[in-house]
Amino acid sequence: MSYVEVPGAKVPIRMWTDPASVDEGAMRQLHNTAGLPWIKGLAVMPDVHYGKGATVGSVIAMKDAVCPAAVGVDIGCGMSAVRTSLTANDLPGDLSGLRSKIERAIPVGAGMHREAVDPGRLYGFSENGFGGLWERFDYVADAVKFRRDRAMRQMGTLGSGNHFIELSTDMSGAVWLMLHSGSRGIGNGLADFHINVARGLSHNQGLVDRDLAVFLAATPEMQDYRNDLFWAQEYAKYNRAVMMSLLKEVIRREFRKAKVSFDHEISCHHNYVAEERYDGMDLLVTRKGAIRAGSGDFGIIPGSMGTGSYIVKGLGNEKSFNSASHGAGRKMSRTAAKRKFSTRDLAEQTKGVECRKDSGVVDEIPGAYKSIEQVIDQQTDLVEVVAKLKAVVCVKG
Repeated sequence: MSYVEVPGAKVPIRMWTDPASVDEGAMRQLHNTAGLPWIKGLAVMPDVHYGKGATVGSVIAMKDAVCPAAVGVDIGCGMSAVRTSLTANDLPGDLSGLRSKIERAIPVGAGMHREAVDPGRLYGFSENGFGGLWERFDYVADAVKFRRDRAMRQMGTLGSGNHFIELSTDMSGAVWLMLHSGSRGIGNGLADFHINVARGLSHNQGLVDRDLAVFLAATPEMQDYRNDLFWAQEYAKYNRAVMMSLLKEVIRREFRKAKVSFDHEISCHHNYVAEERYDGMDLLVTRKGAIRAGSGDFGIIPGSMGTGSYIVKGLGNEKSFNSASHGAGRKMSRTAAKRKFSTRDLAEQTKGVECRKDSGVVDEIPGAYKSIEQVIDQQTDLVEVVAKLKAVVCVKG
């Protein structure tokens, strides 16, 4: 489908979904965003839903301003995926042992490594720029300096919520590795600090929604935020890269006889800010639950636990600010999902997938999410499908 344009106070709201299907809270957030004095464009992806701070599935283009709450507290959250030389026929009938080995190699939930991972000892890890990440930590906000040791030991860890590690197979039978995570506790700490700073600035006092408080160009607050934002985005990128290397090591050991090889890794943020140019203007583009889909850009659009995911290639549609959805998108809150579904429902909806099926992950049940197939169908002018994946192992925190 193409987009539907809904009038907004400062800019139209371009929606790659039926506006009538968007809940009232999310529409109110979108209209508040479209009325910001600094906004130059707003695009809404088909996985849109109400979010903390700003609407998930929104792409916000502003001139000389950025909203830290729109980026969110998991700065740089995103996906990585790689196709392996394994096929479905190489996998054992019982995958529980493999899941356990992944969980031992990569801490999940609030867990962390006993000691910081040395990337130089990891299989296939590119250290380009990694050392400088910790040198630059000396220049991030003093409010999070005490988190350094924890941040170093959380490098290469999954987290919880909707973060996951999966083994999947595509339609040809090839096995893929895929994971979803972000900047962990250090990103959260930096986000909370800067969101509170923004809320206190005088130019934000008259906003309809104080969650949309912004930093303005050429101010010390903006300079500090940009420094910490881009550092956290880089941390998130390396976090996924370290995890992927750890995952590859598990797979190489488990399938030693197969001499597994790996294709080029695909990686993309979906909670982040980028400096991009549209209509002759240099803009700060915030993708809150959206990936970059410039012409030829590879991206990952995951479904819910055990349903299916897509590897895509961007078509470069500037009406969406070269963006596409970041996943299926929730259709009900975590609380509502826990009320509606049971562990029996979870087991039924994740049949055929080696994964947790306990009460701790009921809120991640496929029934709490939109149809990934419908989400993909609504953005055929934004991306083309390269591969469709079906999960066989799913690790959750």
